[in-house]
Formats: sequence, structure tokens, C-alpha cells
Amino acid sequence: MKLRPPYHAFSAWLIDMDGVIYRGAEPLPAAAEFIRILQSEQIPFLFLTNNAIRTHAQYVTRLAEMDIHVGEDAIFTSPDAAKAYLLAHHPPPARALVVGGDGIHQAVAQAGYEETARAEEADIVVVGLAFDITYAQLAEAALAIRRGCPWIATNPDRTLPSERGQLPGAGAVLAFLEAATDRKPIIVGKPETPIFEQALAKLGAKAEDAIMVGDRLETDILGGHRAGLRTLCVLTGAATRDQAENYTPRPDFIIEDLRDLIR
Repeated sequence: MKLRPPYHAFSAWLIDMDGVIYRGAEPLPAAAEFIRILQSEQIPFLFLTNNAIRTHAQYVTRLAEMDIHVGEDAIFTSPDAAKAYLLAHHPPPARALVVGGDGIHQAVAQAGYEETARAEEADIVVVGLAFDITYAQLAEAALAIRRGCPWIATNPDRTLPSERGQLPGAGAVLAFLEAATDRKPIIVGKPETPIFEQALAKLGAKAEDAIMVGDRLETDILGGHRAGLRTLCVLTGAATRDQAENYTPRPDFIIEDLRDLIR
């Protein structure tokens, strides 16, 4: 198997996961075959996800269950971007009030921050998605944000693709806090340009040689376009064909699923 023209011309690939590689626990068509082609052709690629729920190790395990075998260095997440932002703008020592999953908790700890669950003790607030977020956690975050703490969010994705349909995403959590605080966060994940630049630097690739594969127009496609990459929208997640064809900027390529990449 090979990549079908014109996709064979790209020498670096950034690939979203939710809605592209899998939907919930369900692998999507040709996902494993597509990654095996990149590996066999020694084409650099990186999974670039806004999802902050899992750690790199957890993603590696999840992908292996779908017959996609990669190392942790093949994963780049919005918590990685959050860690870089925090170290650049709010370096330790500082206490972080974190609302989110294992991925963001691990990134904050690796960066050297102490965590607190109380608004009065917080110096910064970091918010991502988790499936067990409680009202009490959101209330503490809202109090800290209202008190003036810098507020960093992993991503604005309003929904999360699943086998049952579109579930509430991190953007829904941000909307709750924005309504409660009258403040907006600093977004560090897609569509912001730095996460794309960091991913390309990790691959040692130039934007003009790379392509971003995603399902979400307002993050994957918009962000890839802003960063100077070509963009490919896969219609297995958030976007419909009509939405993709009428979006500005329009994706460079639109495909039904990853089988359309393979000959």
C-alpha cells in the first residue's frame, strides 16, 4: 500500500486523533493502515491532539488496542503546549488550580508546579476536559479566576466525537466558567499557532512541506491554515461535507475517511 497522489508529496504529517483515528473506543476505517504506511515509508508524523484527558503513555496504550503501535514521542498534546506556555509566562514557584484529566495534571507536575484545590491558594488556573469534573471544582476555579488569577485553557473544542454522537467538550467547560466569571481564557491548543510551530519543530519539518489532518474546522483546519500548513478535513468526526466546503478558509482537501488516502 502507498499514499495516493497528491498526498504522497507531503513529507510531514500532523494528525488529529478524536474523529480522525477513532471515535470514542471505535477505530475509524483504515486508521491503522494509514499509520503503517507512514511508518514503512519513514515519513515523519505526529499525533497532534487538543484532548487533555490522557497522558502520552495512556494514548500509546489506547492506540495499541487499535493495532496502531507508536512510542510516546509520537504524541503531542495541548497539555504539552500548556506546559510550554506556563514555563514561559508564569514560571515556578507557583500554585496551580487544575480542572481537567490526567494529561493536564501530569504536564503541570512535570513543569514543577504545586497543585492546590482551593481558590484562595491559587496563583494560576489551568482548565481542560475531564469526564469527572464536579461543580465544586468549577466553583473553585471560578473564584480564583474572579480573584484575578491568570487563566489558561487547553482547547476550545465545544464537542468530543463518540460512538453515540457529539459529547460536550472542553469548550463547554470554558463556556460555564466564562459565564460565571465574565473572563475569557488564554487558549494554548489548536487553533493557536504556537502548538503547530512546536509540533513542526519536534518533527524538524517546515510548514510548507507539512499537512494537518483533522475533523474540526475551527481548530484543525483554521489552525493549520494560520500556521502555513496544507489542511485535510476528514468527514468522520465533527464536520459535514457542506460545512467543510463552505468554511473559510476552505480545507485544501476533503475526504470521507482515511481510506481515501490509500491506493
